[in-house]
Parts: sequence; structure tokens; C-alpha cells
Amino acid sequence: MADDYGGVFGAFPYAFRHSESLLFKLYVLVGALASGIVSLFVIFGLVVLIGTTAAVPGGALTLSRPFYILVGLFIVAPLVAPVLFVARRHRRTGSDRRYDLSLALTGFLFVLSVYVGLVISVPTDLQTPPQPFTLGPLTVSALVPVVELLYDLPPLYALVPPLVCALAIYGAHRLLR
Repeated sequence: MADDYGGVFGAFPYAFRHSESLLFKLYVLVGALASGIVSLFVIFGLVVLIGTTAAVPGGALTLSRPFYILVGLFIVAPLVAPVLFVARRHRRTGSDRRYDLSLALTGFLFVLSVYVGLVISVPTDLQTPPQPFTLGPLTVSALVPVVELLYDLPPLYALVPPLVCALAIYGAHRLLR
């Protein structure tokens, strides 16, 4: 079948072509870019990690290599999941704009949650005091208390927003299928 997608990489153009939701088409582009960037960071980080632990005999440090790949997989998988779900649905049952829109919203929410998780996990010595930012004549200072609250959370809480949003992606898929 010429219109069939061929796995993960083919699902992106397939879902982009067959979706009627403009927001989902935007998510296909953002999701592909974000998953590509995260994958590159994981690959380059793994190369550095192997370089720094190459001389160390087996043990706890060599266990960090597969853990590093696993963490990268746990970030990339929810980024591509909405695209894979929509491509599969379009291939099997056809188009549903509400399904596409819901998965696009949960996908964007996951991207935002990864950023929130990164803010929570910033080490104390690297935290910069939050400053209001200016958008033309408008000064936005509403995010300052939010960033301060995120900085005050324990670093382990950084796992919560991405985990909740990844579950929301799966929940939206299950609920609307």
C-alpha cells in the first residue's frame, strides 16, 4: 500500500497528511523537532558519559549508561506517542478531529511539563532569581512566583509533571478511541 506508513519515521508524514486538525499538524512538527533534539542530547550525553567512565572498571558507573538511555526513552516515547496513536487511528478507522485535537493538546502539555520538570530539577547553585520579562510595552511578572515555587520544590518532584502528562496522553487515547 503506497499510502501506508512504514514505522515510526513514516508515521509523522502520514499523520500530518491525514489529520484535519491544524493544531495536531503543528504538534507533528513540534513533536518531531522536540524528539529529534532530545534524541541528540541523549546520544551526545551518552558519548560523553562513556568517555568519562571508560577507564572505570565495571560497577555502579557502568550501570549509569543504560539508565541514561532509559531516561531518554521515557522522554522521547511520550513525545512521539500522540503522532503514533493518530496515525494508527487514521489507518484503521479514519479521521476524528476531536481525537486529533485532544492528543495534540496533551502532547503540547507534555512538552510544557518536561520544561517544568527541568525548572524543578535545576540545582540550587545554578538557579537564577526569576525576573519579570517585557513583551513590548507590557511587563509580565505573574510567572515570578510560579518559578520561585518550582525552585523551592525538591528535585525528585521533577518527575511528577512529565509522568502525569504522559499518563494523560494515554488516558486521552483510551477515552476517545
